[in-house]
Amino acid sequence: MVFLVISMLVVTGLGVAVVGVVAVPARRGGRDLLTAKGEGVARSARRRASTLGRPRTRTP
Repeated sequence: MVFLVISMLVVTGLGVAVVGVVAVPARRGGRDLLTAKGEGVARSARRRASTLGRPRTRTP
């Protein structure tokens, strides 16, 4: 079980390292990380997440 947990941590660390090696220089180079469709999905997710913290108004 310990081996499984350590393996998962190693794989996650490698994944973060790969994203860091690829995405950070691309972002600094001025390239967008997401496509136009991906930007739209992220924008709508941000909009939905911002409404989660607001209390609902009740209508009579």
